[in-house]
Amino acid sequence: MKRYLCAGLAVLLSGCFMIGPDYVEPPVPTADDWIETADPSLRRDREELSAWWEVFGDPVLDELVETAYRQNKSLLVAAGRVVEAQARRGIAIGGLFPQIQNAIGSFSGAELSENRANQSQAFDSVYSDWQVGFDAAWEVDVWGRFRRGIEASDAELLAAVASYDDVLVSLIGEVAANYVQIRTLQQILFVTQANAMLQRRTYEIADAKFRNGLVTELDRAQAESLLRRTESLVPVTQAAIRQTQNTLCILLGMVPRDLSHLLGDGPATIPAAPAEVALGVPAQMLRRRPDVRQAEYELAAQSARIGIATADLLPAFSLAGTISLAAEDFSDLWTGDSFEGFGGPRVRWAILNYGRIRNNIRVEDARYQQQIAVYENTVLLAQQEAEDAIAGFLGSRSEVASLDDAVNASKRAVDLANLQYREGTVDYIRVLNAQQDLFAATERYVRAQGNLAFNVVGLYRALGGGWQIRAGDDFLPEEIRDQMRERTNWGGLLDSETQEADVEHAEEEGRRWQWNWLWPRW
Repeated sequence: MKRYLCAGLAVLLSGCFMIGPDYVEPPVPTADDWIETADPSLRRDREELSAWWEVFGDPVLDELVETAYRQNKSLLVAAGRVVEAQARRGIAIGGLFPQIQNAIGSFSGAELSENRANQSQAFDSVYSDWQVGFDAAWEVDVWGRFRRGIEASDAELLAAVASYDDVLVSLIGEVAANYVQIRTLQQILFVTQANAMLQRRTYEIADAKFRNGLVTELDRAQAESLLRRTESLVPVTQAAIRQTQNTLCILLGMVPRDLSHLLGDGPATIPAAPAEVALGVPAQMLRRRPDVRQAEYELAAQSARIGIATADLLPAFSLAGTISLAAEDFSDLWTGDSFEGFGGPRVRWAILNYGRIRNNIRVEDARYQQQIAVYENTVLLAQQEAEDAIAGFLGSRSEVASLDDAVNASKRAVDLANLQYREGTVDYIRVLNAQQDLFAATERYVRAQGNLAFNVVGLYRALGGGWQIRAGDDFLPEEIRDQMRERTNWGGLLDSETQEADVEHAEEEGRRWQWNWLWPRW
């Protein structure tokens, strides 16, 4: 019998039970292919998207992305959350070891009343008590409460890393989008000024004809009205460029300033969109997108919290003890006769919890069910974003091709109208209409080029590319880690090797979640 009891105790102390449900990835609706997969410009082969912005072949954009990656403040906040998750993981791991480890020391002096009942003369009414020692208590992880906590912390660490990656993907997309916007506005400003110059020449012709009595004042007034309207768009466009540059400065982690030293002087061309885009298949895109990974890690962490709550239904086994030296006189404290100690096992079981524990388990399970819906919705929204970006890319490309022809036709119409107006064969209304059509077509063509580049940015962002550039880099720059070390003893937690090891260990444990059924189940 003794042998069986010892074996049972060994099983309990080994902590081989894992109470609560094991995480299983819920099925999510995933499309087999893209809606526009038949379009020849959409390839299904998987392309490396770690530096997707390089498809534009724009060195200025490359430099802006690199600067934002090194300096953006929102990205630094996300990096701080990764370090915080590392520290929280360390707290969870510490739960496996004795939870109470205290060095103790005390002194007390007492004087008892001589008039108390049953006070004997044999006892001193005045005495002192000195004590130094050590006490410890260890709740053994029989049911896997603390291991479930580590499992949750591992998932939370991976979720923090995925959140960092998601911020990085969004940051790169925002930098590229604002850069495209600046180049588009610069081109619109150039087109506006060019049209204003053309309209000024026409106004000068109309003014000369009016002064020579060849036309009425109406022609000159109409020409001046069109010219002034076009000129009024110049300061508005310049203000929009300045505002977009200010937004870009914040993304670069710097105070708003003139970015001519980065963007160059004068208008530059709008980044040219690639003729083809490699999409892969929707399932590959979902595995790559960090927001989808973050939602799944948060779901796995919540699954572990159900097990933590369930462990409260069962008894908690702990070992507690104290060893100390105690004496009335300090001079006797360090002698062998002053040694005392006690210890032994303890069982704690909340048997009358009035349903609180059961309802707490239900709370955690309800949160898990909510998180399932969050995860599924994240997957659906990811596919919608990708499909929207594909549709925008294809539509903008067709629009640019059509508007290119329209601009060429409008230029020819203006040339003919101006020639005929000089010769007096047509009135100014024909010239006015031709110039208005040219300005509208040219501006729309420029905006369509910008929209095409913008949709390429949105497409690569929806595919989840860009976060891979952090590979091999620390989440926080060295100067910030030095500041943190000066404030707080971080040990080796901020070291590159430690961070990499923690993340790799969490990923390894994550791959083992699906094997938890090997443990005894409750």
